[in-house]
Amino acid sequence: MKVPPSFFLLLFLEACSNMTPLALQTAITGAAVPPGAVADNRAVHPEIWPKGQSGVASDPVVEARVADLLSRMTIEEKVGQTIQADLASVTPDDVRKYHLGSILNGGSSGPHGNDRAAAPEWLSTADEFWRASMNVAAGHVGVPLLWGTDSVHGNANIIGATIFPHNVGLGAMRDPALVRRIGQVTALETRVTGQDWNFAPVIAVARDDRWGRTYESYSESPDLVREYAGEMVRGLQGEPGAPDFLRSPYLLATAKHFIGDGGTDRGIDQGDNIASEEELRDIHSPGYQSAIAAGVQSVMVSFSSWRAEKMSVNRPMLEDVLRGRLGFNGFTVSDWNAHTQLPGCTGSRCSAAFLAGIDMFMAPDTWKGLWANMVEEVRSGEIPLSRLNEAVGRILRVKIRAGLFEEGPPSRRPHAGEWRLLGASSHRAVARQAVRESLVLLKNEHSLLPLNPQLNVLVAGDAADNMSKQTGGWTISWQGDGNTRADFPNGQTIYEGIEEQVRAAGGRATLSVDGSFAVKPDVAIVVFGEEAYAEGQGDRKDLAFEPKEGKNQQLLQNLKAQGILVVAVSLTGRPLYLTPAMDAADAFVSAWLPGGEGGGVADVLLRKSDGSVQYDFRGRLPFSWPRRPDQTPLNVGDPEYNPLFPFGYGLEYATPQKIATLPDTSPAATHLGGLDREG
Repeated sequence: MKVPPSFFLLLFLEACSNMTPLALQTAITGAAVPPGAVADNRAVHPEIWPKGQSGVASDPVVEARVADLLSRMTIEEKVGQTIQADLASVTPDDVRKYHLGSILNGGSSGPHGNDRAAAPEWLSTADEFWRASMNVAAGHVGVPLLWGTDSVHGNANIIGATIFPHNVGLGAMRDPALVRRIGQVTALETRVTGQDWNFAPVIAVARDDRWGRTYESYSESPDLVREYAGEMVRGLQGEPGAPDFLRSPYLLATAKHFIGDGGTDRGIDQGDNIASEEELRDIHSPGYQSAIAAGVQSVMVSFSSWRAEKMSVNRPMLEDVLRGRLGFNGFTVSDWNAHTQLPGCTGSRCSAAFLAGIDMFMAPDTWKGLWANMVEEVRSGEIPLSRLNEAVGRILRVKIRAGLFEEGPPSRRPHAGEWRLLGASSHRAVARQAVRESLVLLKNEHSLLPLNPQLNVLVAGDAADNMSKQTGGWTISWQGDGNTRADFPNGQTIYEGIEEQVRAAGGRATLSVDGSFAVKPDVAIVVFGEEAYAEGQGDRKDLAFEPKEGKNQQLLQNLKAQGILVVAVSLTGRPLYLTPAMDAADAFVSAWLPGGEGGGVADVLLRKSDGSVQYDFRGRLPFSWPRRPDQTPLNVGDPEYNPLFPFGYGLEYATPQKIATLPDTSPAATHLGGLDREG
């Protein structure tokens, strides 16, 4: 049979896919790598990484307790400590039988299958699982479990809790002290409902804004992420060495996702970071250095890869760098079923990740088979008992440091069940301050802002009275969708905040989503933005907000054509190509994803009734703003760096700047002008 030449090419490519870099170079060139050269570009060189130290010192008393517990635990009990199950796939009886060390509520799971359960139900469920973990029948040790939750911008799983701006907005604030205070409020409100472990902060350095998790990153700047990471960890955990460290009103924090998740090629979530080791060190590790120095006690390992090797099996990175060089002394946890993505692994079997340095598997719905196979692997010697003891020892050490053996059930711990703390006025004031400080003024023609509140103000746009667009993903539900205004009893939309202040000053504010009106307004505030999204679903092919003829663009232009002064407020989780909207507006404000306190926007846009300024803009861009929809990656220090607005840009009322009509390159966006991300 005659075989076409392309057949041999396919065979060659298939063979190459299984080769090491050294073998591939030899196959192509016929020559091996010269002596002394690095043969594998995935090789890790711990000696080039900075030497760090945890803010939590080793304690002989704690070590003695760890050793005593290990000496009394069976293999089954030890394996149980290394498994974390999701609330939707585990019962208290399961925890009792399998000695599970942790549970979590995933993005859309809650007590008894209800992610909108009332706060008291969350606390009573925490007690049920805690009691199950303290099984001392038949000589069992009884180790209290940890309940992990994603309180990534407040305890936003709980209806009525304070909801802060997402990290991208916090990055615009340039206020480390406020970041710490936000951490403190978040920890306290999470303790109210019984959870003692927060999967935050995200300290990824987002380098390609097509990534759907860009809003979870403080900045493209490693220095800004470094500055914030330690402060947020201290806010959540307290000060190492203090009597209340890790104890209520504080809790266990998590630095995530180790390492390089913000720098994947083309911004693809869970993708491959192809940076050099030096770039990985200099760009993506500073936040971890800061978090570890602040005493962070858990690190979540990333789904992503570095140079085609999944981080969850990269032992040199997890053991030699994270622990050996950076000084981390807590425990590592994998991301949601991340082990199922690893070569040779399944949901129920993955010794490779455990041997590489994963101490706890987040195995939400695969936990039971994984537990059984790990017991078998330890008994057979595939997993050395020494490695099991090492991992369990790390987990026990953190539980002892957190006082879990003494604190009793969650409902008896300080602040548990103090429902008045959820959405407390003092907490909402912190969130409102964060909103004010996060706003970035990009344009203010003729010093239009701040506005006289005694005017006739039209408030338009589909985000003006929309809590879902304000709060974004990771809010009540995983993607932040399916929520209604009733789910935010303690919040305030942007329109509600504007209307409250305008009415109090004697003016008039009217909501009209489509911009129609009976009486011509003096000014229009148009609020628009992205639909809520979280990881995966938020990935984009480019940075175009909408086609040139999109509804928001037309709304702005229609108002402008009628001689109405227009203030545009964008709600996005990243800088997007919005040049046509900027051209159509007299003033333009980036409000990011401000969370539940829309009144903070009104505080800055509106003057006091006596004409004086309430609050000036102080926000500065945490990410470079693109001049084209395909201009990504775009970061300070790039060759030929040429953004529309540079990193750190932001106007104040005293420094208005007239902006010429900006070049409209939106036709490229209409046809998804970014790089093709398929295949």
